[in-house]
Amino acid sequence: MSESGYFRAKIAQEKMIKHSPVPYSIVRATQFFEFLKGLADISFDGNKVRLPPVLFQPMAADDVSSGVASIAVGPPVNGTVEIAGPEQFRVDELVRQRLAALIDPREVIADPEARYSGAKLSLRTLLPEKTPRLGEIRFDIWLTQSTAQTPSRKAG
Repeated sequence: MSESGYFRAKIAQEKMIKHSPVPYSIVRATQFFEFLKGLADISFDGNKVRLPPVLFQPMAADDVSSGVASIAVGPPVNGTVEIAGPEQFRVDELVRQRLAALIDPREVIADPEARYSGAKLSLRTLLPEKTPRLGEIRFDIWLTQSTAQTPSRKAG
């Protein structure tokens, strides 16, 4: 992920925290379901949405906030805690499902050369490194609830 300026900055911030004398807990959360459409938007080349066919384990923002809160109120672990969703998916497949639920006609292409935040990824780059604490909300449940809350598109 060092090809990505965003991830280089995150790594630098974590190093500063780890080398500080202040007790700490770093929480690394996987991607959020709520960002799937945004991922499509930034991966759209004017014709198609091009995403790498790699694995990830996204989670609902509600689970992220619960996970961060439970770690924040506990004693510092002086280390990193990973939180992730309860299921693994391929990035391109999940974005395709989200766009279909939004009645977004853009075609999603699994492109091994596509970059993620400027970085070339391997199959498992976006997965948690260790055994993460898992959120509870499954994608199909989140998708049903979020689709019910999305205003329908009107022709015209």
